[in-house]
Amino acid sequence: MTASADPRAAAAQITATLTGPGGPFETTVEEVLGAPLTVLRHRRGSLSELLDASTAWGDRDYLVTADRRLSFAEHAAAAGALAGALAKRYGVGKGDRVAVLAANTPEWVLTFWAAQCLGAIAVGYNAWWTQREIAYGLEHTAPKVVVADAKRSALLHDSWFDGPVLSTEREVPELIAAHAGENPRTPVAPDDPAVVLYTSGTSGRPKGVVHSHRNMVAVSDYHRFTDAMSATMRGREFAEPSDKRFLLTSPLFHIASLHNLVVPRLITGAAVVMHQGSFEVDRVLRLVERERVSNWGAVPTMAARILEHDLGDYDLSSLAALSLNAAPSSPAFQQRLRERLPVAEVALTTSYGLTESGTAATVATPAELAAYPETVGRPILGVEVEIRDGAGKAVPDGVEGEICVRSPYVMLGYWNDEAATAAAIDSERWLRTGDFGTFADGRLHLSGRRSDLVLRGGENVYPIEIENALDEHPAVLESAVLGVPHEDLGQEVAAVVVVAEVDAVTPDQLRAFVAERLAYFKVPSRWVITADPLPRNATGKVVRREIHL
Repeated sequence: MTASADPRAAAAQITATLTGPGGPFETTVEEVLGAPLTVLRHRRGSLSELLDASTAWGDRDYLVTADRRLSFAEHAAAAGALAGALAKRYGVGKGDRVAVLAANTPEWVLTFWAAQCLGAIAVGYNAWWTQREIAYGLEHTAPKVVVADAKRSALLHDSWFDGPVLSTEREVPELIAAHAGENPRTPVAPDDPAVVLYTSGTSGRPKGVVHSHRNMVAVSDYHRFTDAMSATMRGREFAEPSDKRFLLTSPLFHIASLHNLVVPRLITGAAVVMHQGSFEVDRVLRLVERERVSNWGAVPTMAARILEHDLGDYDLSSLAALSLNAAPSSPAFQQRLRERLPVAEVALTTSYGLTESGTAATVATPAELAAYPETVGRPILGVEVEIRDGAGKAVPDGVEGEICVRSPYVMLGYWNDEAATAAAIDSERWLRTGDFGTFADGRLHLSGRRSDLVLRGGENVYPIEIENALDEHPAVLESAVLGVPHEDLGQEVAAVVVVAEVDAVTPDQLRAFVAERLAYFKVPSRWVITADPLPRNATGKVVRREIHL
């Protein structure tokens, strides 16, 4: 094959070879849940098949922390043992929920894979939730077992949950040791649910996004495909296992870390280097240095904090790829990264996606991002993107509308919420993202993300959830929450609170009131207390664009 001098043409040529008839990633169109989707012709049917295949990587590093190292073989054995314990001691079986409420640890990952061995559904609760939010999650998904670290276990004591709570520090390791050698398997169908992760809900309650075995196997295959693409573009033979080493800095209850980092490494053979605890620049960079990290998918806030330090104190020469995930980044910030961080100069990418889409819907390559800094890229393998008007009709290039996505990665739906699922996914499996943008020359440009959504440091914050909490305060008549620009976080949360008497309550009192009810990142940091009513339109809806802070 003769590669074209035009990088885009070369990529298209290589993609055609890899995905065409007889290619290692041959694609075909099949009916999935009643809709035609582009899928790989040769693929595994379940996550447990990925786990079984991972034993081929033997003693290679899979999970690495500052003080622990777990090989692929050790991980597979431990996941099988934990699955045996969950089945025998706690009766966990197909379709049961196994919840994790913990900070990032190898035990979090082991619990996820143990659930897959049993055909159970792993549920990742947000480790920053307050007691009230945790109680909602427990009631919503009704887990048979909860695995929690010591800090979060304390929050479970006063909840209604009376099932077993297994500590990541003590019970999980003991169970693995006691059931060594066991390795149960429960057959599942490709479209059976595998995992539930929560995203903030526009109705004021978190929604449980359900992804199937098909979804997550497809995401893993996509990451393997990108390895093949990268090798071929560089004129190298695609070989496995991969020698890449991925830095994990975001929580495992996000798709960026679970679906797109931890899970795919089982079939690529690459290592996951897991940072634990709060994001401390020196500790993170020392980990990169020591473990020779090659790839990092960072929230822009984290990348911004890196730039506050003298990078000359660290050997970051192993870094070969940097992606900005979870929140928009400005062209000016991208340029600052390129000027300070060598990897960003040649290998900075960004993407667009959401929890419901399973992985990125579009990705901007380094060259494309440098040329078009406001784009979020082109659709990835297997993804269809349409921009639609208010009537659901596709619009021409350059015309703004709602971004709609269809792919084998898109969620099954929302847990125990048929109405929300029907509102999000149509009969042809198109996901209405609620985000707005335009297509031009095959590139997607965002113009707004869910008109009311606040993106604070990579976390999605829906105003109505905070407004609902504020409504519980006896002095509050009404409120409006919105995002305002913030140098470090991208956006910070601001609240305008209407009261009868402006001296009836203080910002500190309101801040404490919300903090008792919601996770810290949802607590407004800027407050306006006023006796003037909020601006509303003819139908009574608050007109946020007319609110002035």
